[in-house]
Amino acid sequence: MAKAFDVEAVRADFPVLARQVNGQPLAFLDSAASSQKPLQVITAISDYYQHHHANVHRGIYRLSEEATAAFECARERVARFIHAPSRKEVIFTRNATESINLVAQSWGRANLRPGDEILLTEMEHHANLVPWQLIAQEKDVRLRFIPITEDGRLDLSELDALLNPRTRMLAFTQASNVLGTLTPVRQIVDAAHAVGALALVDGAQGIPHLPVDVQALGCDFYAFSSHKMCGPTGVGVLWGQRELLEAMPPFMGGGDMIRRVSLEHSEWAALPAKFEAGTPAIAEAVGLGAAVDYLSDLGMEAVRAHEKTLTAYALERLVEVPGLTVYGPSDVDVRGGVTSFTLKEAHAHDIATILDSEGVAVRAGHHCAMPLHKKMGLSATARASFYIYNTPQEIDRLIEAIYKVKHIFGRGHL
Repeated sequence: MAKAFDVEAVRADFPVLARQVNGQPLAFLDSAASSQKPLQVITAISDYYQHHHANVHRGIYRLSEEATAAFECARERVARFIHAPSRKEVIFTRNATESINLVAQSWGRANLRPGDEILLTEMEHHANLVPWQLIAQEKDVRLRFIPITEDGRLDLSELDALLNPRTRMLAFTQASNVLGTLTPVRQIVDAAHAVGALALVDGAQGIPHLPVDVQALGCDFYAFSSHKMCGPTGVGVLWGQRELLEAMPPFMGGGDMIRRVSLEHSEWAALPAKFEAGTPAIAEAVGLGAAVDYLSDLGMEAVRAHEKTLTAYALERLVEVPGLTVYGPSDVDVRGGVTSFTLKEAHAHDIATILDSEGVAVRAGHHCAMPLHKKMGLSATARASFYIYNTPQEIDRLIEAIYKVKHIFGRGHL
């Protein structure tokens, strides 16, 4: 059993949680969009800028050597965090979106042929949909989709029928940012490999909340963002199997990704530099390294256990509200800390606005998953999402604020 952490001690590490919003203590329930940052991350970034900043990989003076060491140390910490066989397989990008675009454009352009197929799912974030649409249009490739069941899980009874020798890539989310659904990654990856396809996992909603071992998952690519896992914005990661990355052409050209350049021809640098053209997000990578340390100290098993407890309590309280519908699986063993819902009396945007007046921050809209909302017959949902610093008391405040929405719209039972 995972050792629990002290939630109040964790909350003390996040300065923003001391804020008041509209005269109320902040209850931040939008970590699925972007998590808050602990002092340890803020301090690491500040220390870098105050004492060590210079460009990396290019200078032979002390500051540049220190910046390079800090940048590459962050890469090493990320590699350990995801159990990558080599730090050279860890590519720094701007975010998970850029990581997926890198694979779609670099691997896709080199390997896809007319008539090939890419298999996705109906619950994908636009970041794992639009890049494949673009390359499919360019290469005359067909997109196919694993459907979802009524309770928001992947309908894997269709998987064998959808996979075939023409399938070249199966790209899917580890955790839905709308439904909270956790997908059986290894099962899906193995099915893709059985027909000779590669598998890419969008881990943006997975790695902040779950222990991740890319070797155990068996996938070929794993993409994620720093800003959802206590790190800064502006940096993300693509992990890929080394032999695949070595065979792929560069995604962008420029400085630092070359071995030799003439006026007519260039030769590429070795991994990971080949995919990191230009000055990278140095301070942001340092911040990501600090975030990885922070989460490692808490223990990802403990993080998952905490969120399961919160999610179970939230589902219990939400279903008590008349006229409220929660979407996604009811079983917290296959669900992350995301609860999207609608209320009979009010639009999602009205819900979020009134909740904000009570100091409760939630998301409203289609959450960059328009096709999924269309599948569910919805234009928008309100979404409360939980993380390491949230408490049951904040869920109680969410419920109280929802009843205020019902009251304002004249159909409450107060």
